[in-house]
Amino acid sequence: MTEASRLAELLASRLRAVWGAAVEVTGLQQLPGGASRESWGAAVRMADGAERRLVLLRDPDGRDRHGDVAIQAAAMTAAREAGVPVPEVCDYGEEALGPGRPYLLTERLDGETIPRRLLRDDAYAAVRPRLARRLGEVLARIHRVDPDSVADLPRVDALGQVTALYEDFGEPRPALEIGLRWLAEHRPPPSPDALVHGDFRTGNLIVAQDGLRGVLDWELAHRGDPMQDLGWLCTKAWRFGSANPVGGFGTREDLMSGYADGGGTPPDEVTQRWWELYGTVRWALLCRRQAERYLTGGEASIELAVLGRRVCEQEFDVLLALGHAEPVTVTDPLAGPAAPPPAPHDRPGGPGLLRAVGDYLTTDLAAADPRRAFHARVAANALRIAQREAMLGAGHARDHRARLAALGCAGDAELCAAIRDGSLDHRFGDVIAAVRAMTVDKLAVANPGHLARPG
Repeated sequence: MTEASRLAELLASRLRAVWGAAVEVTGLQQLPGGASRESWGAAVRMADGAERRLVLLRDPDGRDRHGDVAIQAAAMTAAREAGVPVPEVCDYGEEALGPGRPYLLTERLDGETIPRRLLRDDAYAAVRPRLARRLGEVLARIHRVDPDSVADLPRVDALGQVTALYEDFGEPRPALEIGLRWLAEHRPPPSPDALVHGDFRTGNLIVAQDGLRGVLDWELAHRGDPMQDLGWLCTKAWRFGSANPVGGFGTREDLMSGYADGGGTPPDEVTQRWWELYGTVRWALLCRRQAERYLTGGEASIELAVLGRRVCEQEFDVLLALGHAEPVTVTDPLAGPAAPPPAPHDRPGGPGLLRAVGDYLTTDLAAADPRRAFHARVAANALRIAQREAMLGAGHARDHRARLAALGCAGDAELCAAIRDGSLDHRFGDVIAAVRAMTVDKLAVANPGHLARPG
């Protein structure tokens, strides 16, 4: 019996118990995406012949759980009652769909979630200009929900949370040290506590050609400063290459107008920019946390592995936001022809063979089912990163040692300590130059094109 068939049986049994009627699961398919939780699309036939389409979100064997499913369900229900477009919660629990597998079951809404389609396809050209204002209005509705109405909603100190996450890794990252120090020294006055979605961004929104259909992924919902959601939506990572700051859709002015229309009080520009920088630091650390699930041997996921090499994108964006870096164009070493093999070996050489594997992953395998196509693209990207590291890594390591030595630091840990305690503030320009150079080197391997994207 396959995993899908076993899960279908469990789901049918659970729905019969919840709805008190005969239910048949006529289709169950794992959906693409979802680094933190499994996502399944289910087709269900009721006793009267009516069809229902559902989405099942299930934790991966209970590892790295992102919040309590009861809190998520309660937050979604409260937001839905406040007029927020949220899928109806059908069921949730801890064990019914597999031991140690907390789950959330909702209705399935029509629309698109994939950012590259929403931001580029002609089908959404008419709705894109209206979305920034609409998202502001929806966020205001979320933030007007009384957080006391959501039982056991945890309170989160945003800056304290990311600082603790960074410290828990025990992994020195000079660019993030610079960002965290700036955030601590420039923290704006807090807004009154509200229900915070926690992950309100492009990719977690269902959009149809006529507008926003739904707000998804409530596993990070909490009580805290509502400005976090506004900053997170405008964080550079969620623009997906677009020049428009609000999730790639529109302007901050439209977002704030919609927020005011919905009954919210928009932040001033300084506060908004603080929260956007916070979002960049936070995403860097969440990428690193996701990668840890692969690095510790818990999950053999190509997606989690490659997330570890995305941290440097956010490190560069921290420097960019603080005015310590400018967009720069670097040559991708893979852009030219593959090097020939050394004698006596035949062509194609090693680089050419790796390129052939990458092409296979992004063409032949990408023509398969959507989930496999997504992971094929991620795998091809992993190959490109490994190729660039093989070509550039030794030179980067040599240059990095020289930069640290010039600052009188034996390693990244000493440099981070100096950034934290200010002992190198008299040479801050040199520190910035060194951190910028190491970050550019990392991106030259991980994603050279990111260096040219403006803030």
